[in-house]
Amino acid sequence: MSIQPKYKTIKKLCVYFIFFNINYSLSQQIPQNFKNKVDSIVASTPQKYDTLNKKLNNVKYDTILLNYFLKISRKNNYLEGQSYALNHLGNKYRNTSQLQKGINHHKEALKIAKQANNVVLQLYSLNMLSLSYKYIDAIKTSLDYAQRALELGELEKEPNYQVKRNITFALNNIGNIYLSLKQYQIAIEKFNTSLKQDENIGNAIGLAVNNQNIGTCYEELGQLDLALKYYKKSYTYSSQINNDIGKLICNNYIAQVYIKQNKTIEAKKLLKTTLKEAQKANNNYLAASIYLNLGMAQIQLKEYKSAENHLLNGIFLAKEHNSPKSQVLGYSHLSELYSIKKDYKKSLQYYKKAKLIDETINNETNIKYVNDILFRYDTEKKNSQIEALARENERVRLELKKNENTILVSLLSLALLALILYILYRQFQLKSEKKLLTLEQTMLRSQMNPHFLFNSLNSIKLYIINNETKNAVYYLNKFSKLVRKILEASTLKEISLSDELETIELYMNIENIRFSNEIDFQIKVEKNIDTEHIKIPSLILQPFLENAIWHGLSSKIGEKKIRLDVFSKDDYFNIITITDNGIGRGASEVIKENKVLKRKSIGINITKERLYNFSKDYHNSFDVEIIDLYDNTDTPCGTKVVISLPTI
Repeated sequence: MSIQPKYKTIKKLCVYFIFFNINYSLSQQIPQNFKNKVDSIVASTPQKYDTLNKKLNNVKYDTILLNYFLKISRKNNYLEGQSYALNHLGNKYRNTSQLQKGINHHKEALKIAKQANNVVLQLYSLNMLSLSYKYIDAIKTSLDYAQRALELGELEKEPNYQVKRNITFALNNIGNIYLSLKQYQIAIEKFNTSLKQDENIGNAIGLAVNNQNIGTCYEELGQLDLALKYYKKSYTYSSQINNDIGKLICNNYIAQVYIKQNKTIEAKKLLKTTLKEAQKANNNYLAASIYLNLGMAQIQLKEYKSAENHLLNGIFLAKEHNSPKSQVLGYSHLSELYSIKKDYKKSLQYYKKAKLIDETINNETNIKYVNDILFRYDTEKKNSQIEALARENERVRLELKKNENTILVSLLSLALLALILYILYRQFQLKSEKKLLTLEQTMLRSQMNPHFLFNSLNSIKLYIINNETKNAVYYLNKFSKLVRKILEASTLKEISLSDELETIELYMNIENIRFSNEIDFQIKVEKNIDTEHIKIPSLILQPFLENAIWHGLSSKIGEKKIRLDVFSKDDYFNIITITDNGIGRGASEVIKENKVLKRKSIGINITKERLYNFSKDYHNSFDVEIIDLYDNTDTPCGTKVVISLPTI
């Protein structure tokens, strides 16, 4: 059932009841021990927030006792006491969804703190005002108060614990502004800065709030597991300090993530429990959000009637407490609900309502103002530093002031250019990495092609059939070792020449089975070459050897030879040559089918591309040359591949 028809009547009764109850309570006898405590505080007039908070910490949520303390402080013109009481009364009203009343108390507290020239109480008032305006999505005003708090705190040369705590609070509020502007990465940076400072001063409530806010950023970015991790950390910190409201907020966010993870039943159960607790705490601002999440969960569960009631209740409370973002969310969910029910007329009506409110929140003037404020803060901070340095030289200060706009425009232009260049560079990097990965995958498929595997296993099978057990075991061991080395090498960008030569030797042993071991394959390495320290791209030589076997030697009658030589050209290049005595490329092209030729061309092209990327990483070059060999009668007598690789 919707709460709206009854809510206004109930609200009026509650107002009368609260009014009567407050007056009646105030008329009651205040405990004598509290009266004595208040008299002692007013008599000693402590000016430090810590001292006051220590004496009144156990009553700062009791409006009756706080109002009494406020009354006595006013009577004795005790400014710090008045500001303290007003701020904590404001907190109580905010947490019970009496936002405007809370804001009025914080404003009065700020005014009195200024009269008392008490920096900590000013900071606290400014931060509470920023937080309160954030509750009603008044971004501009919230940002103004947060920046005023940050500026005031940073002016303190030797900040005490309370000043540091309020600075972290201001940073958190500014992070929330970036969160509202959907600049999530910047918001995370601000929250992390605040979080580190909270860790340094041991501020548990700050740790709870910042973890929750970071969780919200990751949720908006779609990184739900990370969001859940930070929400649960926030819940742990709130539990440590017995912050019941903080725990309820965390539960609402956790359930929200569960909905997105399709853990709908789990989310619904958690939301129902949290809603009861929020209603018990009279926190209708939070209840509005819980209603909306509960409605969304029930849409997923196809409980459409209950979903509609909960969404309407959430929207109603959001209107009561001037929370336009919650209204947008509620109307969007209703639009989705009616779309599912195929009532497209109502779906469109609710969509338009959501769109209208969203445009009001995010209108161009509002965003421009916020951006101007952010720009102004950074500019003023830089100007203060410039002016401090320029006091010793008036002429330089005036010159800098004259050219300030030009410098700022230039800096912004350079920053924008740097950002554009960085984005382009990252795009180029990603494309290169993708291309390289594709090449590596294609090369692996080339090394492990089904024909090679099938033919190799078939050859080993013949040994088994012919009862040549030793040969079968010998070549099976070599085959398994080759497959393992190919798979291992395929995960590496580069390997040692020693490993590559070992892999090639295994490959040639396997391929030679099919030629009845007729191929005479030799590897010769120059004495001064240290193959362990020479790096080359993994599996780079196999395509050339494969070409030599299947395009040069497979059709040759008689002696078949392949020789691989490694030697040093100079201090900058190593040379690898692969020489065969096959029929030559011309004769091979005549007798080979197009498909095979195409396969060869692709293999060589992939190899050249990999060599290019390998050389580019070391700001060097490579060269691959294929030379046709002829005898004294100009008859083709083989092919020679010359690979020049940079010395790494």
